[in-house]
Amino acid sequence: MFAHMERPWVVWPESAAELEALQQRLAAAAETVSLWVPPAGRQPVIGAVFCAHQRGSPGPGAAGEPIWLGAVLMRGGAVVDRATLRSLTGAEYTPGLLALREGPALEAAARALRSAPDILLVDATGRDHPRGCGLALHLGARLGIPTVGVTDRPLMAQGPVPEPTSGSAAELRLGGALVGHQLRSATGMRPVAVHAGWRTSPEVALAVARLALLHYRTPEPLREARRIARALRNEETRAGRGGAQRRFLDEQRSKDLR
Repeated sequence: MFAHMERPWVVWPESAAELEALQQRLAAAAETVSLWVPPAGRQPVIGAVFCAHQRGSPGPGAAGEPIWLGAVLMRGGAVVDRATLRSLTGAEYTPGLLALREGPALEAAARALRSAPDILLVDATGRDHPRGCGLALHLGARLGIPTVGVTDRPLMAQGPVPEPTSGSAAELRLGGALVGHQLRSATGMRPVAVHAGWRTSPEVALAVARLALLHYRTPEPLREARRIARALRNEETRAGRGGAQRRFLDEQRSKDLR
């Protein structure tokens, strides 16, 4: 089970101004919390959450759009638990404010797992962020577990390109501070950005991402969470081209009117 709320002030704000203020507070808190140490004598249970959006949406995305969430737990390359659910986006997409759009839904997906992981991979940034607190860091503080962000590319940080060989990494810095690494998971593939999140240093985040790699560009827990989220989306899209989706949206909107 997930720990009781350690910091009741870590919430999901409903406005950009409130979120920006909370991000600044969380960034400061992240500098003082104890850093996560991998468990001795066993492989860590690595979790991941992923949010899949509807295909072909025009523009950057709006509030109230359907989303599909996947969550997994893995140990040593084997899946030990999975969960999927549906939700709606909380806001339009704005860089640096992803928590408004996906935060509560990702938390619900993580809590749908039967137990908490030792550490959680999130498709979002951590300290590579205008206020030093991307969604990966925010989600970890909310859940009370260590997190690592893994994204397709850095948000703001910059650094050299890793060597072309598998497993090579290069530092990502923002304002002179080390906030993550670019990791080339396989020879010839584009690197992914690995971000320090809640209770993780850039070095530990990199080590966890390397441990979670199997045969693909994306660390396996996050890849599996993405697969099941997209599978749920595709299944419901094929089922009458949105019949189930429309019923779900109607149910959600009815709740909003209560």
